[in-house]
Amino acid sequence: MCKVIVFAGTTEGRQLAQFLEKRQVPAHICVATEYGEQLLGENENLEISHERLNQEQIEELILKNNKPLVIDATHPYAAEVTKNIKAACENTGAEYLRVLRENQENADLGDYVYVETVEAAVDYLGKTTGNILATTGSKEAAKYTVLSDFENRVFLRVLSLPNVVEECSRLGFQGKNLLCMQGPFSKEFNIAMLRQLNCKYMVTKMSGKSGGFLEKLEAARACGCTLVVVGRPLKETGVSLQECKRILCRSFSLPSQAEISLVGIGMGNTDSLTKEAEKTIQEADLLIGASRMLESCEKKEQDIYVEYNSEKIASYIQEHPEYEKIAVVLSGDVGFHSGAKKLLAVLGNQVKVICGISSVAYFMSRIQKSWDDTVLTSNHGEEANLLSLIRQNKKVFSILGKNDSVSELAKKLLAYGMDEVVLYVGERLSYADEKIQKGTPETFADYEGDSLSVLYVENENYRQQSATHGIRDEEFLRDKVPMTKEEVRTVSLSKLRLFENSVCYDIGAGTGSVAIEMALRAYKGKVYAIEKKELAVELLKKNKEQFQADNLEIIEGLAPEAMKALEAPTHAFIGGSSGNMKEIMELLLEKNSKVRIVINCIALESVSEALECLKTLPVTDTEIVQMTVSKSKTVGRYHMMMGENPIYIISCTGNCQQRG
Repeated sequence: MCKVIVFAGTTEGRQLAQFLEKRQVPAHICVATEYGEQLLGENENLEISHERLNQEQIEELILKNNKPLVIDATHPYAAEVTKNIKAACENTGAEYLRVLRENQENADLGDYVYVETVEAAVDYLGKTTGNILATTGSKEAAKYTVLSDFENRVFLRVLSLPNVVEECSRLGFQGKNLLCMQGPFSKEFNIAMLRQLNCKYMVTKMSGKSGGFLEKLEAARACGCTLVVVGRPLKETGVSLQECKRILCRSFSLPSQAEISLVGIGMGNTDSLTKEAEKTIQEADLLIGASRMLESCEKKEQDIYVEYNSEKIASYIQEHPEYEKIAVVLSGDVGFHSGAKKLLAVLGNQVKVICGISSVAYFMSRIQKSWDDTVLTSNHGEEANLLSLIRQNKKVFSILGKNDSVSELAKKLLAYGMDEVVLYVGERLSYADEKIQKGTPETFADYEGDSLSVLYVENENYRQQSATHGIRDEEFLRDKVPMTKEEVRTVSLSKLRLFENSVCYDIGAGTGSVAIEMALRAYKGKVYAIEKKELAVELLKKNKEQFQADNLEIIEGLAPEAMKALEAPTHAFIGGSSGNMKEIMELLLEKNSKVRIVINCIALESVSEALECLKTLPVTDTEIVQMTVSKSKTVGRYHMMMGENPIYIISCTGNCQQRG
């Protein structure tokens, strides 16, 4: 017994039949012809018949199947059939649902002739000259025979069914004037036919999207042909195909089975769409994306959902199982700083990913630069230490996300003495108002651009990053401020085990030798240099500028008070505690129970204080290294080894298990 009866005299009807079959909902499909039955084919969930039923027979079919949902998806002009279906549903108490084709509004049609009936169209054409392509169906063929010389002037396009061919031939439509084929047809096909037949007029019913109405309209315009549009004989109310699918899903609790594609749409201009992306977008019945993405590629007949949050997108898809093909449109390429990463995590691996043209590929081609040796990053929705990357690389590309991103960078470059680098800025790439500019930091110091922009920087004087830490002591400005020496600094940094994105504290920073090396190593992270002495703070500022360590922030004050407002550290170096060792370590562990800590001690009292902390605080992975360094000093023609103060390097890691 079926759950749904579909009267499927249109493309929409066939689509509903396929929708039900795919979701294994038992249904009885009534089609108008044997040809329609052949189009659907055989399947186990659908019972298909092509007999024409009167009202009484429709009622029998409804009662036989225990009054299932009845969907009327017949042709807009099958007025008598619709009348019988509605009456049968009223008499049996079955639920009736009318599916209407989507029509174009009159304002969108442009120049055309509107008539109420085919007879009115023939009356209009009787006052004209020129060939006519009639696409109103074989049932209306006889009405064109009243036109003088219709056998040569009228070209009738009908279905290729034997009975249709026989009847039209009997009326006088033969040879090249009888065109037998199955639609709907593309715009290009219609154009070719109108030109081949030298038609000045084309007659069509307002058959909606599925009936190829828009393609006929556009073809007529392209050929300078007058379109004669026959309006619907009934003013009906009903639901769209998509709304009907939504009702079916709700009625039978059908889950989503949508084909989901993540589509990279390039820069935004449709000219940068790949053929695969264009096809996927055209075939989708739902488009999802940010408003700017949708504006560039949505079609009038498509449903849209404006959203870029991955969790909300996943929820929406689950809540709307009626959609069969969904395209989530994303700017640029889905593999380059794209929201596709988060979407794949929530939507699963069954999603199809369609690549697009990335901003780096497009922009570098526009400025004629290779990018295989360029550092790629993004400052859109995330923070990249651009100045650090520019300092240590010859070529850097970045996506930007703010109007003042370029000017902020330019001012920093000037402040750090990097005034010879060359900047290329690209705005609104691929659009008609695309703008690409080149200049030095001074050129862009007061620049305010579009937030949709990218940046490429060349630095011929870049400082290649050393493979290991160990900056020579002589490179630091020192004055009379204490400094952790090169050898001790090298061992201490190795014990810290930094990552490139670490958040570091240098407590009692002094000249900043440890803080500077931290900043250069953790160039994607952040370093806070905490120092209480005014002279040392001034030296820190000078060393920061000299080494162009933009990710280093100097905090003037006494620890631990000066640390309280700072973000949680992943690593901390304690070079001086001013007697507050325990309080400092307690605050570090409070901020991050897994923080990695390295302590340098010279005085035995400091060693004792640190050891007490290791015993009483929740830390593990403890280690103590005693290090003595001797350096040579020339005395006459001899080299004498001069010993420096022994240093205790104490390291540990927070132990969250013990803290819990």
